[in-house]
Amino acid sequence: MLVVDDEEAIAEAVRARLESEGYRVVVALDGPEAIEAHLEHQPDLVVLDLMLPGMDGLEVCKQIQRDRWTPVLMLTAKTEEADKVAGFAVGADDYLTKPFSLRELTIRVRAILRRVERIKGVQDHETGPIELHGLILDPARRRVEVDEEEIALTPLEFEILLALAREPGVVLSRDQLMDRVWGYRDYAGGRVVDSHVARIRRKLGEDGNDPRFIRTVHGVGYAFKE
Repeated sequence: MLVVDDEEAIAEAVRARLESEGYRVVVALDGPEAIEAHLEHQPDLVVLDLMLPGMDGLEVCKQIQRDRWTPVLMLTAKTEEADKVAGFAVGADDYLTKPFSLRELTIRVRAILRRVERIKGVQDHETGPIELHGLILDPARRRVEVDEEEIALTPLEFEILLALAREPGVVLSRDQLMDRVWGYRDYAGGRVVDSHVARIRRKLGEDGNDPRFIRTVHGVGYAFKE
């Protein structure tokens, strides 16, 4: 696991907590060091501070994702929604706002790693591709096509779309999607889910006035169209 934070006291506190949970941890204190460490150690997860000197966490996230996909838990002192959406846009899986508890960080890390393990394995109940409205989702190959054109979704976006497409017409609340995809809930979960669904819709070429795939049920959540 790679921990990136220019505040050495925070980085070392996170390292100590994660090592006490049995994880092997490498620490980097700036962006270039983080990219080098990612290439060298190929971590299973990156805990990444957004505010880094010289090269911010968004740029670091973009660069490490070009090397190979790695789940990223973003740490940020910012509370603006735009900053969190920007993190998701470059491939972050989750975020924690500073100050945070080490217990909460550990819960998030465990949930992300559980999701990664689920993504890596082909589950027994996967019976084959799902085909609806010109969209094909292949859980075994982690592949999405719309009208025979492949769509590049992040693993987290794929999991959200798959959760909806498995039950066409069934409305899933934001909390239910948090439970099924993230493996936990938090107070900001609704905004997180909305941000990811908006990005999925853009990638699928959805018309906001007449959605082809994902229907919004106002005040409740989302459903894949029957």
